[in-house]
Amino acid sequence: MTDAQEISAKPQQTPQQTSGNPVAPEGTRGPGDVVTAELVTRLTRGVAGSGRTANHTPFTGERLAELPESGPEDITGAFEAAREAQRAWAAVPVRQRAAVLLRFHDLVLRRQSEVLDLIQVETGKSRLHAHEEVQAVAVAARHYGRKAPAYLRPRRHTGVVPALTKVSELRQPRGVVGQIAPWNYPFELSVGDALPAFVAGNAVVMKPDTETALTALWAREQLIEAGLPPAVWQVVIGEGPVVGPAVVEHADYVSFTGSTRTGRDVAQRAAARLIGCSLELGGKNAMLVLRDADLDKAAEGAVRACFASAGQLCISIERLYVHSSVAEPFLERFAARTRALRLGKGLAYGADMGSLVGQRQLETVTRHVEEAVSKGAAVLAGGRARPDIGPLFYEPTILDGVQPPMAVCTEETFGPVVSVYRFDDEDDAIARANATPYGLNASVWTRDARRGRAVAARLRAGTVNVNEGYAAAYGSVQSPMGGMKDSGLGRRHGSEGILKYTEPQTVATQRILPMAPSFGMNDEAYAAFMTRSLKALKRLHFR
Repeated sequence: MTDAQEISAKPQQTPQQTSGNPVAPEGTRGPGDVVTAELVTRLTRGVAGSGRTANHTPFTGERLAELPESGPEDITGAFEAAREAQRAWAAVPVRQRAAVLLRFHDLVLRRQSEVLDLIQVETGKSRLHAHEEVQAVAVAARHYGRKAPAYLRPRRHTGVVPALTKVSELRQPRGVVGQIAPWNYPFELSVGDALPAFVAGNAVVMKPDTETALTALWAREQLIEAGLPPAVWQVVIGEGPVVGPAVVEHADYVSFTGSTRTGRDVAQRAAARLIGCSLELGGKNAMLVLRDADLDKAAEGAVRACFASAGQLCISIERLYVHSSVAEPFLERFAARTRALRLGKGLAYGADMGSLVGQRQLETVTRHVEEAVSKGAAVLAGGRARPDIGPLFYEPTILDGVQPPMAVCTEETFGPVVSVYRFDDEDDAIARANATPYGLNASVWTRDARRGRAVAARLRAGTVNVNEGYAAAYGSVQSPMGGMKDSGLGRRHGSEGILKYTEPQTVATQRILPMAPSFGMNDEAYAAFMTRSLKALKRLHFR
């Protein structure tokens, strides 16, 4: 795609920014009420770490907890313990392993207020967005708790000589899975990804992000109470560039969620060891608002799609393509709803959006917005930090008139910023949506569901939602979720999400006659016999 193709028409009459986003009440509880010394001691029990590190809350920047830090010997020890425990765990019948997930499901829903508090104080997100993680984990636990025995059962296949060759396909666990989990969804992208690995008979050595380690450790505590042997899930904590490569070096398979740049390094290290990996990486996800879209529903959907978890979601929308005929009325609705979002850091429902998670994210968001504005983009909503609420708050931001070479046009922002582009031709909109190295998620809005599905099939993204931003596809856990192009390798959810943690093994039993000349046949006679047999099998429609 040329620069000229990406340039949107200059906005005609656009809504003007007025006052800043309102602030939700804080409530009476704070991070210190959630993260106590007793909680930290309880959750870090059994974590391999001879050093010390700490994490912090984005709400205030204050230290939350002192945590164990894992050195090389700690990591080696964690893998040795996991490998020993895995052999016994793999011998447990799959239905018993699956029952652990179902008990974990109930514990999570019963004690959700505990993990909601932890998610909020570690990530800075609003409580409703934290609850999305609870929903996702519960759905994954239920799905694999019910379906794992079917996914993993031995399967019979037709042998090379029907009736004489009996073939079974078995699924063997890979061994010890090394999992590197990110900070943005510390509950869902830690235990949510580990559940199918466990039920498939693997052990897991996980490196959560240090800043969100307590959430992952809370999940581990609940899963152990549900029946998982403690040594089957090992946690190591430390700096990514140090601990991450060590995890890859010891693992039998690697699960990674994070940036495309780091994902390439993980893939290279895994390839050097001839082990498999699954990678969910970056995205610059597009939403298409077609000319027949319900504009009120599309505007509501865009708010959720763009600003959930302050835009710190791999599948959130950062590019918004709107048909020119409906652009102005859509933007009026979208901007008004965006300006009305309540920002806050209260540990209760009420805030519509929370904080960014770290200084690096704030700097990226600020750089993208300021550069775009300096080169002619218009701010329809937001466009500024809110230190009056907390050190890392930034208003949900809509930019119009974005064009190359603005960084926000092509780089992943990973924050509450969306760029608007107008289009007149649907084919052009699809081409522009596809003209990116990424291909993780996309969204299409139209009153015609058939038309929406037809457009979706032409978008080069691993998941596409029609009349929804991201949750419909992600939450449908019987179906695979993952990225195309630079957005990753492999899939989570569905059969692919559990079978990737297994090695397929074919066991073939030959009966009566060998696969060789017999009954006095010489080589020529045997070859002729096999030729006649192969022709007969084709006529009989054997596959």
